[in-house]
Amino acid sequence: MNLYCFGTSTASLALGINIALGSFLACGQDGIVVTDKPSPLDHGPIEVGGESVELHIAVNDAAGKPLPCRIHLFDANEKPVLPTGYPAWWDHFVCDGQATLRIPTGKYRYEIERGHEHERLRGDIDLKVARKLSLQLERFTELAKLGWYSGDLHIHRSIADIELLMMAEDLHVGPLITWWNQHNQWTDRELPRTAVKSFDGNRLVDVMAGEDERGGGALLYFHLAEPLAIAKAEQEFPSPLRFADEARRMDEKVWIDVEKPFWWDAPTWIASGKIDSIGIANNHMYRRQMYPGEAWGKARDEKRLPPPHGNGQWTQEIYYHVLNCGFRIPPSAGSASGVLPNPVGYNRIYAHVDGELSWDRWWASLKVGRSFVTNGPLLLVTGNGELPGAVFRSLDGRPTEIQIDVRLMSLDPVSAIEIVRDGAVTEKLKVDNSADFNGNLTVSFTKSGWFLVRAVTDVTDTFRFASSAPFYVEVGQDKASISIASATFFRDWTNDRIQHLRSTLKDQEKLAEVLRPHFEAKRVWEDLIQKANAD
Repeated sequence: MNLYCFGTSTASLALGINIALGSFLACGQDGIVVTDKPSPLDHGPIEVGGESVELHIAVNDAAGKPLPCRIHLFDANEKPVLPTGYPAWWDHFVCDGQATLRIPTGKYRYEIERGHEHERLRGDIDLKVARKLSLQLERFTELAKLGWYSGDLHIHRSIADIELLMMAEDLHVGPLITWWNQHNQWTDRELPRTAVKSFDGNRLVDVMAGEDERGGGALLYFHLAEPLAIAKAEQEFPSPLRFADEARRMDEKVWIDVEKPFWWDAPTWIASGKIDSIGIANNHMYRRQMYPGEAWGKARDEKRLPPPHGNGQWTQEIYYHVLNCGFRIPPSAGSASGVLPNPVGYNRIYAHVDGELSWDRWWASLKVGRSFVTNGPLLLVTGNGELPGAVFRSLDGRPTEIQIDVRLMSLDPVSAIEIVRDGAVTEKLKVDNSADFNGNLTVSFTKSGWFLVRAVTDVTDTFRFASSAPFYVEVGQDKASISIASATFFRDWTNDRIQHLRSTLKDQEKLAEVLRPHFEAKRVWEDLIQKANAD
């Protein structure tokens, strides 16, 4: 059965529809409903009828060898062509560099891409007779040669297709979500002896990633040898942190990701100290548009942060509040391909690995924040020659000067590169050529804090950006400077969540258990407020 997802209205999102069908699940709070109708867009893919001809597409690399890639093919009415026999999703399909289609005669346009390190091909074709379309897709950089390897932490595609999907997107690390609340692909299947597989030289896939998505939001799980038993979990009971504790008992090396920072339970999860990363390049950011709202999360002020960029800006603001409270949690990225209208790897993390790529080395680099996230631009940043995640210390309390060197490569225009310090943009580098820009500036810190570098493109219909992970500065004896405003922001958010649970969860025993971690989180935020006041 071919299953597709449709965008829903804000009202539908509030319902949190969660439907499992056949061997595939859509989702709940992302606002998607599964259907078996063969239509990933409102107008649906074209159907072959009447006069048709054969189109052969050959995409090669610079050496003339077939190059796995993603193909978007639209007819004159902007209906996507989704041929059988190729992994297809939403408005595109992938192939190993060769694809043969039988489609109606007529005019078409195509877009061919391969991740973010290749040029984009665009063109039109008037198909009257059988044609062979031979194209060369150029690579403009190869970050793996510099030690940067890309990964996508939110993939909902089939095990059978994942290797070709990753090759077509030039993705190196791909944990595949095969179990979540309403569906477990391993129910009637023997668990693999090892979940991680290496292929195509330097690509790694894990088929045992999972997701717990309920009333408070979504947590993603990696490195487990078997699924968590979450199928019987209710919308609000038990607390997601109960499963987080269970996962840690199963494997102390488990990685837990907050899939989006505006989920209602995010402040409680962060305060627990059990979180490894936070998704700031997340699945509300689509390749061709933005999802405008926060689904079941804490809604932004749309007057201050209007669409289409408002959701992306809100996501980053919340992450900056986390850093302002002294939590050193690296950013992550996920596309939710297979649920939302993204290709695999549209939102991705690049982590820097010294030496040969391995599963453990990539995650170890991500852990310390030697990374950047992106859904387009490529942003290489150092501070005093150190990669993101570095800690600069001035034990004698003297001001710390840091030279920031930046290289930006972007197929989309970028007007400026921004330096974000303690949550505010404080400096900008004007970009004169985003195709390949190099620049530097020096910043000085007189007190402890953090900074990162970001580049937001001038694309208007979606939030397309890149952001380094943070750098940290410690001046004197203070490891971090705590913001009263940021700690208060999360304290008040936690109070709102507590009140919501009290009004919706009627079983008093369950309510008491679910509220316990929220009260603990509230104490964490209040302690930080007191500490900030004392300082």
